[in-house]
Amino acid sequence: MSVSQGQSKLDKVLAEARDYKAKRETGYREQALKLYPWVCGRCTREFTHSNLRELTVHHRDHNHDNNPSDGSNWELLCLYCHDNEHSKFEELIQYGATTETKVESATYNPFADLKGMMKK
Repeated sequence: MSVSQGQSKLDKVLAEARDYKAKRETGYREQALKLYPWVCGRCTREFTHSNLRELTVHHRDHNHDNNPSDGSNWELLCLYCHDNEHSKFEELIQYGATTETKVESATYNPFADLKGMMKK
C-alpha cells in the first residue's frame, strides 16, 4: 500500500467518523433544545437564536451514546462551562480523587414572571 493510498483511506475513515458524530449530535441536540429552556445549567447565561450555537448538550454520564428520549442524561451548558465540566472529568480519570465536589444545578427560572411581562 502506498502512502497516498494509506492517506486516502485515513481521510475516508476520518470523514465517516465526523459524519457519524454530526448526525448523532443533530438528533439529541434538537431534542434537548426542545425539552429545556435555552439557559446554561451552570452559569445561567441565557441564549437566543443568534447565539444558540454556543449552547451545547452535555451528557451527565459522559457517554455520548446514552441518549434517552426523556433527556435525563442531558443538560444544556455554554461552551465554557461544558469545557470546564469535561476538564474536571478528565482530571478525575487521570489523577483520581477521594472527594468530588457537586455543583448544584441552576435554580434561575427565566419564565418566572412571564405572565407579568406579557401584560406589559
